[in-house]
Amino acid sequence: MYETKPDVVPERAGDLSTALPGFDAGIAFIGRIRTPFATLADCPKNPREGQVEATVELDPRYLPGLEGLELFSHLILLYWLDEARRDLVRQTPRHLDAPRGVFALRSPLRPNPIGLSVAALVSVNGPTLIVRGIDCRDGTPLVDIKPYFASTDSVPDARRP
Repeated sequence: MYETKPDVVPERAGDLSTALPGFDAGIAFIGRIRTPFATLADCPKNPREGQVEATVELDPRYLPGLEGLELFSHLILLYWLDEARRDLVRQTPRHLDAPRGVFALRSPLRPNPIGLSVAALVSVNGPTLIVRGIDCRDGTPLVDIKPYFASTDSVPDARRP
């Protein structure tokens, strides 16, 4: 269980942390993601910058869940950013001049550090997937795999600052 440390000092001006509540649910990791990024500092800023091949090692008990996955060109991978701080509710990213609330950012530092990448599926070999377009460090726990549907997952006219 994660413990909030009251003496943690925010890293940047404008950052704000909060005490964490109890936890409502458990997550069973279904595998691990193997990347060439050994540390958080090695990871690209976002999945589009991470265009190297990576390996998704699924726990073999979930192998039947991959049936039909090879029909898709892209996948949504959800993963647990297990080294991320969970107590920040406002942050000042390096690329912004002012702080923003955590839910207005894609930062991995958040109450539930779930990462998301839309990755190209290169191949499926048993419980092993080769993908391209992921930004996490080697050994990151895998939470879920979903097929990407351009017809429903893409919003071309979405607004952003």
